[in-house]
Amino acid sequence: MSSLAITDNLFFERAGLDLARTQARVAEALNGAEDGELFLEYSQSESLSYDDGKLKTAAFDTTQGFGLRAVAGEAHGYAHASDLSDAAIERATRTVQAVRGGHSGELALPPIGTNRALYSDENPLAALEFGRKVSLLGEIDAYARAKDPRVKQVMASISGVWQAVQILRGDGHRVADIRPLVRLNVSVMVEENGRMETGSHGSGGRFTYDLLIDPKHWQASVDEALRQALVNLTSIPAPAGEMPVVLGSGWPGILLHEAIGHGLEGDFNRKQTSAFAGLMGQQVAAKGVTVIDDGTLHERRGSLSIDDEGTPSQCTTLIEDGKLVGYLQDRQNARLMNMKPTGNGRRQSFAHNPMPRMTNTIMLGGNLAPEEIVKSVKKGLYAVNFGGGQVDITSGKFVFSASEAYLIEDGKIGPAVKGATLIGNGPDVLTKVSMIGNDMALDPGVGTCGKEGQGVPVGVGQPTLRIDGLTVGGTAA
Repeated sequence: MSSLAITDNLFFERAGLDLARTQARVAEALNGAEDGELFLEYSQSESLSYDDGKLKTAAFDTTQGFGLRAVAGEAHGYAHASDLSDAAIERATRTVQAVRGGHSGELALPPIGTNRALYSDENPLAALEFGRKVSLLGEIDAYARAKDPRVKQVMASISGVWQAVQILRGDGHRVADIRPLVRLNVSVMVEENGRMETGSHGSGGRFTYDLLIDPKHWQASVDEALRQALVNLTSIPAPAGEMPVVLGSGWPGILLHEAIGHGLEGDFNRKQTSAFAGLMGQQVAAKGVTVIDDGTLHERRGSLSIDDEGTPSQCTTLIEDGKLVGYLQDRQNARLMNMKPTGNGRRQSFAHNPMPRMTNTIMLGGNLAPEEIVKSVKKGLYAVNFGGGQVDITSGKFVFSASEAYLIEDGKIGPAVKGATLIGNGPDVLTKVSMIGNDMALDPGVGTCGKEGQGVPVGVGQPTLRIDGLTVGGTAA
């Protein structure tokens, strides 16, 4: 069945909405508005966690509802409800009509393009029985404890979502998408001579549980979590000061996501609150730095066949050879900035208004071997994994904590360090990229991005990078 047929069954057969009447309501709601849509959503989600040798939590949830939006200029009216009924949509229609005052424009043209099938429409929650999910977590726990006698605690969890959405516009245009999403997380705590350290690893994407239950896959996650924990057992206090920092490939792209990606979202630039506002066409990064946002990658966590306004996703170049060439746009901000939407209008659920958001944000690779980059540093830091971080969109200032990092001494990777934080400014750090590796890699599929209280799944990626003169906050005297 097509995505449209599946969602027609969910919303107009099972839920009882009448398609013709619903389309008439949407047309009425958007009469006189510039843009808008009815967003219908049905989702199932589950999560299971295993801790201390037993199943600790198991949760399952089903939600459904709609969000109706009318847009006029910078204003929008938004109403939502979990009640999928004609009466609820009628009430929402009266609410959103309030934004039409004084506007005489015609409804904007529907999104252009054809959405591609980037992932299966199979429901991962239904494809694997509950008992097998529990036994998988038990196998992970047993495997980790058998790997090393220093393992004292194992925490493992799996989660899955099956989301079905249909978007209806006032002109009768309809699109739909079926979105699976799964994730596995493993955390291992080790103890030696009274010292305790942890390591963690996760993976996921828009597919079913089949990949996660493959022993080769989950054993690799356990091995990586254990490796990190054992590395941290040998760590020494991190130094402090300004120094060259080499970022590893893959997940360290989360620093670029936070420090740079948010600043390239259209709403911040339209409102002149981004550090990148007004810099289109200018050199904002070192030569060789190219950053893209690609929502079309097969089965990736941040990918979308269509965004939450119905626009097909695409690959958008944001920075090309150091020059700012694009922003991430939803329909409203693109129209106000006289630009084209890029398929980045996203929302957490039917209860949330869409806004410009990242999908899979990636810095493309260069031509240098990672070993050559490390060898070029006499004294510095090699950061491989990151934990939490904060960024100020207006100033671009960021602080990130490295969960796995090493000293670089005379071009060689030295001892692991603990407590290292990277402190800098997003636009400024781009200009300090002096070497770009040929090993671009994507993260394992665990990213969730927060903005204005909304969380959406995202991906990141980058090659090994050398950044000169970055401030490192440490704990060493």
